[in-house]
Amino acid sequence: MKKWLCLLLAAVMLLGLAACEKKGRDSDKENNAETVEPAPEPSGDDDGIFADGDQYSFIGGELNVLNWGEYIDPELIEIFEKETGVTVNYIEMTSNEEMLIKMRSSDSSYDLCFPSDYIIEQMIREDMLQPLDYSKIPNVKNIDPKMTEITNVFDPGNKYSVPYMWGTVGILYNTKKVDDPVTSWGILWNEKYAGKIWMYDSVRDTIGITLKYLGYDLNTRSEAEVAAARDKLIEQAPLRKGFGTDNMKTSMVNGKAAIAVIYSGDAFACIEENPDLAYVVPEEGSNVWFDNVIIPKSAQNIEAAHAFINFLNDGKIAARNTEYICYSTPNKAAMDRLDAYFTENETYNPPAEVLARCEVFHDLGDFVEVFNAAWSKIKSSN
Repeated sequence: MKKWLCLLLAAVMLLGLAACEKKGRDSDKENNAETVEPAPEPSGDDDGIFADGDQYSFIGGELNVLNWGEYIDPELIEIFEKETGVTVNYIEMTSNEEMLIKMRSSDSSYDLCFPSDYIIEQMIREDMLQPLDYSKIPNVKNIDPKMTEITNVFDPGNKYSVPYMWGTVGILYNTKKVDDPVTSWGILWNEKYAGKIWMYDSVRDTIGITLKYLGYDLNTRSEAEVAAARDKLIEQAPLRKGFGTDNMKTSMVNGKAAIAVIYSGDAFACIEENPDLAYVVPEEGSNVWFDNVIIPKSAQNIEAAHAFINFLNDGKIAARNTEYICYSTPNKAAMDRLDAYFTENETYNPPAEVLARCEVFHDLGDFVEVFNAAWSKIKSSN
């Protein structure tokens, strides 16, 4: 989904300038579960990488992972492969909808996937997921209970998923180009910034924030309320620079636009590149999103899947991963290891009062077609 600017940030961190550092597998199920011999001890820079001295027995086989692009430190995959003898096949997705199509395919061969909240809710409803065996994920103890309290809303009892990364949706703005207070979504309709406003190219995000601006629920099932949001966004058309994703991040960093609706992780990276930028979650409220890791029912290498989830939740591994991709970690053991550069930054680590006015997306069922029809009219107005 999203993460190219963080590569430059990671390089800066490695130099010490900062204060911190979105296919095949035919292995047999019995072989996957069998412990043959300990994997070789990690050497060189990998020595002591685990927070709790975790070592992994040999598992072998292949692990097919479906995830967003640039959403993991690739060196961590290499460490996991060395520890377990598992070959990780990392396949990228660009949207939750693309992921769902891949997962529903009759020849789906994925062992792990990282969908967002409302899609997990849908997958649970469609009986697509395996319950997790938490006895094989001891590092789940590192997840902040405040995070699992939120994820419990879309995965009751956190039975099928473990939080991976999270964040908010807000406004990134250029303090040199915007001279009005940025406290409300209403600034997206300010004619002063005509041609300098980016909207996120996502039906749920864009219609969602407009619903919040109008005082409605993010997950409304009212056709009249969706129509009101649709009309408000059509009204905005002459002011928009366009709908974007990665392209709008470049535009904001280069000073080519004034305002953009964006994910907090991308905002964090953009601000690192251009200190004239700032991020805010408007007073009307917004979306707090979670990307969680799940094991589909079609998974084959279940032993490796659980091991990989456990690996990602080791305190040191999770800290290294969040530093690399710049999205917020739900892992408290990782947060305890991060520098103030992350922990004291409200874009990365929003205070409780910001989260209190945010809500997660829910699966809309068949009502999603009302959103999609509105979105088609909105896009054609641009």
